[in-house]
Amino acid sequence: MTQRALVIVDFQNDYFPGGNLPLVGPDAAVANGARVLAAARRRGDTVIHVQHQSLAPGATYLVPGTHGVEIHDAVRPAEGEPVVMKHFVNAFRDTELKATLEEHGVEEIVIVGAMSHMCIAAAGRAASDFGYRTTVLHDACATRDLEFEGSVIPAAEVHAANMAALALAYARVIATAEHLAAEPALSVA
Repeated sequence: MTQRALVIVDFQNDYFPGGNLPLVGPDAAVANGARVLAAARRRGDTVIHVQHQSLAPGATYLVPGTHGVEIHDAVRPAEGEPVVMKHFVNAFRDTELKATLEEHGVEEIVIVGAMSHMCIAAAGRAASDFGYRTTVLHDACATRDLEFEGSVIPAAEVHAANMAALALAYARVIATAEHLAAEPALSVA
């Protein structure tokens, strides 16, 4: 059996209502992430949590030592599950993520989290570039509205464009339900 890892990227409190950079639809995304997390734990997949800490002077979100930087309760790490700390958009840049995947013999990665247009896109591309079979669960990811040259791009369009780009050349991009339906039945003792 191929060793698979679930990589949960930046589901942190600042991205939820009441946080310093709330996204569009984070509650639905993290609920799907929690379903995938429960299935991964039952299956015995490697589970890796990625937590971003903003170290830039004047940072206003994901600041170390704040409630906003903490991983959301719905996907809180269980004892023994690695938490990879990152300070850049790409979860592989200057982190222990690749070494942790190698240590567990991982060949396939399933990615969920935030933000679709930044950390999910970067992690999906890097995972593929490193040779991992990569799946992104589009409805277990969230993003926000963006602005470019005076135009507001709605979060749904930002998300769709990034999922389409990942699906074109980097990852299998599917819904949570499709991913969970493909899970082998677990024997009950």
